[in-house]
Amino acid sequence: MPTVLSLLDLAPIAAGQTARDSLAASVALAGAAERAGYQRVWYAEHHNMATIASSATSVVIGHVAAHTSTIRLGAGGIMLPNHSPLVIAEQFGTLETLYPGRIDLGLGRAPGSDQVTMRALRRDHSSADTFPQDVLELQGYLAGKSVIPGVQAVPRGDQPVPLYILGSSLFGAQLAAKLGLPYAFASHFAPDALHQAVRVYRQTFTPSEQLAEPYVIAGVNVVAAASHDEAVAQKTAAYRARTRAFISRGAVGQNFTDAEIDAFLASPGGQNLAQMTRYTAVGTPDEVRDYLTEFATSCEADELITAHHAQSVEDRIRSIELTGAAMAAPAAV
Repeated sequence: MPTVLSLLDLAPIAAGQTARDSLAASVALAGAAERAGYQRVWYAEHHNMATIASSATSVVIGHVAAHTSTIRLGAGGIMLPNHSPLVIAEQFGTLETLYPGRIDLGLGRAPGSDQVTMRALRRDHSSADTFPQDVLELQGYLAGKSVIPGVQAVPRGDQPVPLYILGSSLFGAQLAAKLGLPYAFASHFAPDALHQAVRVYRQTFTPSEQLAEPYVIAGVNVVAAASHDEAVAQKTAAYRARTRAFISRGAVGQNFTDAEIDAFLASPGGQNLAQMTRYTAVGTPDEVRDYLTEFATSCEADELITAHHAQSVEDRIRSIELTGAAMAAPAAV
């Protein structure tokens, strides 16, 4: 059983709710995770999506940090090709200065948006090609060892913000191994290459100043409830809502009946979408614990970062609490 359990907050904006509601929910979820003994909460950078409130990721982290006390908070992740490494170093150096010892920085190279939004972000199509160099430039700023003569990031925390490489392919695994950084795999929505990527990462890992041994974080979906039937019902409602958002391209207010959604999910295209959430623990606390334990063992994960998908904030909080208690309990003999 993994000793580390964390939370990925997708900051969803539900139909009939506002972004302010979503951010208030993020504070409540982080508080629940903190009380339940989770190690960290991460927020992802997405743009031009009406159903996600975490586009200004560093601002969200700072807001939640001000309303919590001990839990680590970070980006899972910042899409570095969208940004100047110096600007990200300044943002996260500021966060580390304000909340020392509590800030993480996960880095990805995907756009987190569509082609039109990429242009609005002033992102060049070739910017992902320099991702490895940009990671090193950012790392230098955060450690006070800038690779750009005469340029430094201010403010900078007393300790460098730890970096994590995020990925869903062998590229991220190879880069994380080469740089000696922890590797977080997005198996909660892109499961196909999980086991191969972890194997490559562990086999080729090179120790670094930040990390002496390989460290793997694996994403997994969770719906925990008091009863199995209740958890299944919550999962069904949540994944129907996810499918609605997908086929309406994120626009809030599109009306598709449950029957239409179920028919789509039964189609070849819908089955491909359903496979994205292949790794989902659903059921009672005991059932969720057993699933997460087997999952962590199968992919050699040192840490699981859980995305809880119940529709209501109250049900997501309860899922976080039940999962945390179950994973902390001694295993039955």
